[in-house]
Amino acid sequence: MGASGSRVSPGARPSPNIWHHPATYETENRAVDPDGAIETAMRSVASWSDRAVLDIGCGTGFHLPRFAETAASVVGVEPHGDLVALARRRTRRLPHVSVLAGTAQSLPVPDASVDVVHARWAYFFGPGCEPGLAELDRVVRRGGTAYVIDNDPTRSTFGGWFRRGYPEVDPVAVERFWSTRGWTRIPVDMRWSFTSRADLESVVRIELAPAVAEAVLSEHAGTEVDYAVNLWWRGF
Repeated sequence: MGASGSRVSPGARPSPNIWHHPATYETENRAVDPDGAIETAMRSVASWSDRAVLDIGCGTGFHLPRFAETAASVVGVEPHGDLVALARRRTRRLPHVSVLAGTAQSLPVPDASVDVVHARWAYFFGPGCEPGLAELDRVVRRGGTAYVIDNDPTRSTFGGWFRRGYPEVDPVAVERFWSTRGWTRIPVDMRWSFTSRADLESVVRIELAPAVAEAVLSEHAGTEVDYAVNLWWRGF
């Protein structure tokens, strides 16, 4: 399933992985953070229980059922039409979950209608996502919280792989971008844990350019990878 011929919301920035490899990305989602370190860090700031949740760039809706376990309502927004369809299928038996086609810079939700925003690997390293962040001021209620989860290239095994694969990303500039806009960083140590080596290799090959992927795979044994992320959050 690729982007060609599918319905994509205007202004969307193409995702290099899930748009073209949704099945492999599903494998990646299942392997990410089996210990729940990211969720624990989010809950240390604010819970989403009994609140209205918005998941921006929800993809195939992987995280929507988890939020729906305790949230009052959950809305997923995704620009890629094929992924919207998959997310709707995943959540079709959850009456308080809806999935809408749209982009971060033009969210299809009313003013002041959201308590908690979640964007995981959907804001592409900070600079350039200013229009999407401006939309948060419109849609998040007073007292609400927004979370953005992104890679931390400065540490961990995957961080080293990321630096090799994306040398153009300046982590100092990214951190400055978020901090000067009033966001707070929580560093989180988590891991990838795959059920097979083949699964790990397939995911690395959709996340990194071919030459980099083969190089790091030749250097790393096993089915687990230590992985550092930044949880950026802001209160409204």
